[in-house]
Amino acid sequence: MSKIKIQLAFLLLLGVITIPAIAKKYLTKEQFIQQAFASIENGNEPTMKTLWLDDKVQAKITKILEHSYPKLRLRYWKYDDQTVWFLDEIGKERPISFGVSVKSQRINLIKVLEFRESRGGEIHMQAFTDQFEQIKLTDEYKLDKHIDGITGATMSVDAMKKIARVALMLDELVQ
Repeated sequence: MSKIKIQLAFLLLLGVITIPAIAKKYLTKEQFIQQAFASIENGNEPTMKTLWLDDKVQAKITKILEHSYPKLRLRYWKYDDQTVWFLDEIGKERPISFGVSVKSQRINLIKVLEFRESRGGEIHMQAFTDQFEQIKLTDEYKLDKHIDGITGATMSVDAMKKIARVALMLDELVQ
């Protein structure tokens, strides 16, 4: 083995050189919409709508995320008392893309669509996401149920919890 290869291997072990995380795509938006609205009878379709994020809405989002949301509008899908939202939040360094379905002001489905971080990807597993089923929002914009964390994935777990809160708040606004 050459001296350069040994030095490179040593630097990788020390963590001086990092290899960028490869994005893991789990679901497309279309697949998530199909899952979320699977119980709709044939012939009926959810409607795509737009919510403009004015100063009032941005203030509520900022309160939950602890930073402003970098969009002027959000597209969402609605059928009866159910909405579907596609939202991103930074885990540690990179955005994580989520799909959230809210029905009767409770989460009925939450999934990681794309994960770009180097660690914490366990949040996409159903054993973890099942904890969010039937959670609703308190008057203080908190989740009404405790979510167990995952060792080594604290920031990813926190991102998912914040996104769940934002989706529930947005659903409340449009219902």
